[in-house]
Amino acid sequence: MDRYERILSLHRLLKSSRYPVSLQRLKDELGCSRATLYRDIAFLRDALGAPIESGEGDQAAFRYDAAEAERFELPGLWLTSDELSALMALNELVARSGPGILADALAPFEKRMQTLLSDHASGARLPMERIRVIGSGMRKLDQISFRVVAGAVMARRQLRFRYRARSTGSTTERLVSPQRIAHYRDNWYLDAWDHEREGLRSFAVDRINAPLMLDAPALDRDEGELNQHLAASYGIFSGPPRAWATIRFSPHAARWVADEHWHSQQEGHFLTDGRYELKVPYSNSKELLMDVLKYGPDAEVMSPLSLREEMKILLQLSIGAYQN
Repeated sequence: MDRYERILSLHRLLKSSRYPVSLQRLKDELGCSRATLYRDIAFLRDALGAPIESGEGDQAAFRYDAAEAERFELPGLWLTSDELSALMALNELVARSGPGILADALAPFEKRMQTLLSDHASGARLPMERIRVIGSGMRKLDQISFRVVAGAVMARRQLRFRYRARSTGSTTERLVSPQRIAHYRDNWYLDAWDHEREGLRSFAVDRINAPLMLDAPALDRDEGELNQHLAASYGIFSGPPRAWATIRFSPHAARWVADEHWHSQQEGHFLTDGRYELKVPYSNSKELLMDVLKYGPDAEVMSPLSLREEMKILLQLSIGAYQN
């Protein structure tokens, strides 16, 4: 452990303890000698202004002054090598999962992280080529639009934009109060209160054009209302669930499905013959059926009957396309 990490660990030990910490425990925790520990304590107290109280003799112990402990924090950014490495890996994940998104904004952060990491004894550069991120169905996203949308969410300000619906191809003007921004299946969505339609809606950020952050404060909706409307049903489609779907998977597919997260309220169990039965709530069948279709003959929609018939029609249309 280098001096940087010893100082940080010493600070965290003293700040988290309600009682004096013995000299021997500090030596053991930090892996250093008595002389080194006293030098670190002196630096923490004299140079950084830590409110350290201490005793003397063989039973020496140290603590932060109770009245000052809550208010005192180390100046600047203090992170261990492991924490810095984790941040660098997270930065790389963000950069590779959405090329161009926040690239300019994150560049100074990455440079600062590398500088801090090199200041440590280990100082080695992370082998970022060892991090492999594979996007699936990622759509092109305008970086400037994303920043405006995300900025409005954080600043709690109303947002005006043009929205081109993918289902109809039509463009409409929207005035919304942003609630939160969501990353779902490698793409970004804005959950917002639509003022004209007086309801909660989800917007694909890649379909938002010319966003403008307004001075008017956003109208905040209750978190319970957001979750009930935007997260109660399967997938990205909003609205309360209108039914529960029951899907059965073959013993072969069950090995994967049993470990998959389809919905926060899903119910699943193995059948006696090795098949796996999964139940999920849904309001719009489109995305659910798309996910079931990828399992081909290893999946069967059991109920409700309307959903089973809808799946049957999709399969018949697919067969018809191949017959020609």
